[in-house]
Amino acid sequence: MGDGSPAIDALQHTGATYPPPAAIAAGAVVRDPGVWERAAADPIAWWEEQAGHLEWSSRWTRTLDDDDAPFFRWFTGGTLNIATNCLDRHLAERGERVAFHWEGEPGDRVTITYRELHARVSRFANALRGLGVGRGGRVAIYMGMVPELPIAMLACARIGAAHTVVFGGFSAQALCDRMIDFGATVLVTQDEAWRAGKTIALKASADQALAGAPGVAHAVVCRRTGGDINWVEGRDAWFHDLEQAADPDCPAEPMDAEQMLFALYTSGTTGKPKGIVHTTGGYLTGAASTHRMVFDLHDDDIYWCAADIGWVTGHSYIVYGPLANGATSVMYEGGPGFPAQDRLWQIVERYRVSILYTAPTAIRTFMKWGDALPAGHDLSSIRILGSVGEPINPEAWEWYRQSIGGGQAPVVDTWWQTETGSMMISPLPGLNTLKPGSASRPLPGISARVVGEDGQDVPDGQGGYLVIDRPWPSMLRTLLGDDQRYVDTYWSRFPGLYLAGDGCRIDDDGDFWLLGRIDDVMNVSGHRLSTIEVESALVDHPAVAEAAVVGRADPITGEAIAAFVTLRDGVHGDEALIAALREHVAQQIGPIAKPASIVLTPDLPKTRSGKIMRRLLRDVSEHRQLGDVTTLANEEVVGEIAAQAATNPHGED
Repeated sequence: MGDGSPAIDALQHTGATYPPPAAIAAGAVVRDPGVWERAAADPIAWWEEQAGHLEWSSRWTRTLDDDDAPFFRWFTGGTLNIATNCLDRHLAERGERVAFHWEGEPGDRVTITYRELHARVSRFANALRGLGVGRGGRVAIYMGMVPELPIAMLACARIGAAHTVVFGGFSAQALCDRMIDFGATVLVTQDEAWRAGKTIALKASADQALAGAPGVAHAVVCRRTGGDINWVEGRDAWFHDLEQAADPDCPAEPMDAEQMLFALYTSGTTGKPKGIVHTTGGYLTGAASTHRMVFDLHDDDIYWCAADIGWVTGHSYIVYGPLANGATSVMYEGGPGFPAQDRLWQIVERYRVSILYTAPTAIRTFMKWGDALPAGHDLSSIRILGSVGEPINPEAWEWYRQSIGGGQAPVVDTWWQTETGSMMISPLPGLNTLKPGSASRPLPGISARVVGEDGQDVPDGQGGYLVIDRPWPSMLRTLLGDDQRYVDTYWSRFPGLYLAGDGCRIDDDGDFWLLGRIDDVMNVSGHRLSTIEVESALVDHPAVAEAAVVGRADPITGEAIAAFVTLRDGVHGDEALIAALREHVAQQIGPIAKPASIVLTPDLPKTRSGKIMRRLLRDVSEHRQLGDVTTLANEEVVGEIAAQAATNPHGED
């Protein structure tokens, strides 16, 4: 590609549009259409205004310190405590307000008020102190979705210790590696977790991990199922025993705004996970302000982020953002389809959820299960729908709005990353006209561009690299213990620009359309095509529930498009349908995007967080030995896909 050429050819075009519903626009938290211009004119003042919604022990002396870019610092000299902002400051007026409606997978339910949560956090913070954890200490957390997880996180924040939460679906080796890299001295875990009617032996995995991490002196165990577990005297202690024995009085310690709050590990291209470092003042400013604005949060809302706290979405939009805003949230422990496929809609109806935030993978699964399930429940309480985790295809967006939102609820499609800490590109529901499949535009205070190979802006409508050209408070500060890798990964490709790693295009209205990871781009006959566009075209067909697309080596075109398709329940797949799907893509995008092969499969290989593992699909399509499948939630499906692909390996014209 020559200088100035686009990174990705973008071929799809905008379809329907939806202006803000009058009822939402009239009472929206953000209703001034000049908010973007005001923030762009003076971004420092904008972020000072957002930080002003928090409670500070002492005001900062400098809002943005960029003297050592790209190692930016925000609100330097300021001090605050996150637990104070999430709990203490609400007690006078909202102490009896519900913080969490928690529901376990077997059906047990607990309601926790802000006052009760404050008391439990204070006790557990003192319990951690009793284990030698204090300001600057480091705690690893390896748990399912139980109330003790946010309690442990907030207890760390209360005493100035940093935490790293390791997703409960990760292996013992992954946990061990992260505890060692993080320098943890205490692990908080549980006996077992519930998932899809089965128990997951977290303590057994933790024991294996602890055997290789001698620096971890204590394991605190939450009793969830009561199953038999191994016990090491002197090292292991029950969570509830420590909590109940602890002093209930634990004043929160003012922390420097740049004190590390947590490190969260994300996959790296070298195989060594990257420890993303987030600090205190800037991170909470971003998480709280975006939660309030993007979800149009009001006092009477019941909010549900149906993610896992093991990922950054759960950190920012289950724990820190909602609690800082004094919201009432729903927290659910288990799988979305257990014991029946309408479990989520039961929960929405039971608690009168008004804001629902989930992932496109889940939405497409619900589509596959059919309209009758949500139609069997009263979902009229929903007024805002959110999408997170990957680009959402227009068909799933439309289904979400119609079948879950009653044809009225705005869908806020949010783009952000573990690295960004909080949402970066998203509609504001009282102001933006929505386009199915578009994340709309950068939020106030955020400045994003799309550039080509030479780092220059590409024309509207062309695909390129998404970059951020101005620092923001919730941004990562570095990679734990590896400043050079931080610079090389995010700042070296285009000096002065943060490289997000995603492809994107901007349409004529200034709306952003995410095209997936740069790595998920196929080079077909000299055209660099995004997998997400082809997947969206496939899912646009009424027979298709979900699709994944990869590029496989081809001697003529360089790469050929290989598609793996899951049909909606009740749809029969045959050669005629495969031919129709290929033609549908050609009509939607163009003949260049027609898949060379389509394999019909009952499911797609997904990690326990719901991400499609395209690496394995590339292995299948090129008949290579399969890579590691231990992180899959549905390992058995890979063999079925491989068998299907071998039976009908290509299916070209």
